[in-house]
Amino acid sequence: MANELERMVLEKAQTWLDGHYDDETKKQVKYLMDNDMKELVESFYKDLEFGTGGLRGIMGVGSNRMNIYTVGAATQGLANYLKKNFAGEAIRVAVGHDSRNNSRLFAERVADIFASNGFAVYLFDALRPTPELSFAIRELKCQSGVVVTASHNPKEYNGYKAYWTDGSQVTAPHDKNIIEEVAKITDVDMVLTGKNPENITVLDEKFDEIYLERVHALSLSPESVRKHSDMKIIYTPLHGSGVRLVPASLAKFGFTNVKLVPEQAVVDGNFPTVESPNPEERKTMSMAIDLAAKEGADLVLATDPDSDRIGVALRNKKGEYVLLNGNQTLVLLLSYQLTRWAERGELDGNQYVVKTIVTSQMANAVADFFKVKCYDCLTGFKYIAKIIRENEGKAKYIGGGEESFGYLAGDYVRDKDAVSACSMAAEAAAWAMDTMGLTLFEWLQQLYVKYGFYREGLVSVVRKGKEGAELIQKMMVDFRANPPKTILGSPVVRINDFLSLEQTDVVSGAKTTIEQDKSNVLQWFTEDGTIVSVRPSGTEPKIKFYFGVKAPLASVEDYDKVLAELDAKIEGIKKDLRLI
Repeated sequence: MANELERMVLEKAQTWLDGHYDDETKKQVKYLMDNDMKELVESFYKDLEFGTGGLRGIMGVGSNRMNIYTVGAATQGLANYLKKNFAGEAIRVAVGHDSRNNSRLFAERVADIFASNGFAVYLFDALRPTPELSFAIRELKCQSGVVVTASHNPKEYNGYKAYWTDGSQVTAPHDKNIIEEVAKITDVDMVLTGKNPENITVLDEKFDEIYLERVHALSLSPESVRKHSDMKIIYTPLHGSGVRLVPASLAKFGFTNVKLVPEQAVVDGNFPTVESPNPEERKTMSMAIDLAAKEGADLVLATDPDSDRIGVALRNKKGEYVLLNGNQTLVLLLSYQLTRWAERGELDGNQYVVKTIVTSQMANAVADFFKVKCYDCLTGFKYIAKIIRENEGKAKYIGGGEESFGYLAGDYVRDKDAVSACSMAAEAAAWAMDTMGLTLFEWLQQLYVKYGFYREGLVSVVRKGKEGAELIQKMMVDFRANPPKTILGSPVVRINDFLSLEQTDVVSGAKTTIEQDKSNVLQWFTEDGTIVSVRPSGTEPKIKFYFGVKAPLASVEDYDKVLAELDAKIEGIKKDLRLI
């Protein structure tokens, strides 16, 4: 079998040597063929596929790597699909990119191919936040758009997110149809390049102002901001695309005391100050937190390289900075929006919020309190966007997000937006201090007393390469065949399988249909209210285990004790499932 795979890979690699590829690419392919069969197999054994976040992979030569040719094939396939889908229409597309190595090169290639296909192309003049690309598609009435980014992945990666006419990442059936069109691009000569450069319009800072105006329209407490305009805020763009617009947005909201982490305000695709540019990790946030401690800052904000994910750290009573997880940030922002909408008399029963199935159930509890409908959807912001699309003209979207540090307030963007989320977090902090004399962290503790102390955990099991992908699939098959009967001593009473779209009552054996899109996700619910979700990542070589536990919190004084108990419970669950 190994020999058969190697033979197939060598044949595929030879087509790159024989085809119209540039000399440097051919040189690298030849080197791998002669010296590194393992890397050659990884580079050519398959073609990069669209997952929950589009195209994403390690940069290098080969069909399974991010390079101008795989980007070119994806773009030509997308262009061909757009021509079929919007036959007879003048097609418009927007193109953006982040700070990663090769991002500008890839974005210019994408713009060139679209222009060569006769489309009107709007290309940002430099790096921009991903949410601004989503906004541009809607604002400029485009049928599609592309942003070149690998989000928060390590520096070796780059990626490509394809967007649809509503500014959302593509969903079914378009995603599969685009893949079919991309698969038809079997020769580099099928990709149109070098024509119609006049079709490309460059978007500059004037367009940023339109976007920032829309972000500022979200403001709910301008009076509170005026009273606390000098609140100390530390912000880090982690070498990425938030560097200009996040501070500009905070200034527009009225905040005057925002300090950037100087070393991380340098745009650099090598992300030299961090191992991984992911604001979920405390190590990544350490420079910002250290600066905050030195400055006595009230709030620490961070965005990932394409500025769609937000990191938040808050000071507790001991003066320590607590890094919030994505669930806590979502609960704070959602609670702030709903509280202010209610206080301003703007809730009339026709509003809704959205969260993903692996995101904290506390969001549901908050929405229930305000009598606002809360939709649960699959993981991936495109599914949140789908619910917004389906409710257009019927009900008003307020906010929502997912545990992986993504939040969206307002519907003028259809992807997670850390530019607006940073401004809303700062405004929420000013409002909490102004109206209750509480820091944002103290308000979060009070929310736990009110709604119950919800605590979440996550384990990502990484299995790289072809063997890893197969192992992850086998784990899911085994879990379906032999689900756990108990988790940490509590019986499993319900199983949700989003692949078969069946909910099983374990006690009675009764099955009911889940009204949802299909996805390879399993959820186990126990008698004591614990939820465990299992999901292979759509964009990375890992399988994720999400844990949700809950306990009452009688008073803020009990916070540390109950937190320790819930964290110990999550660790116990990990051991019980043999994940540590």
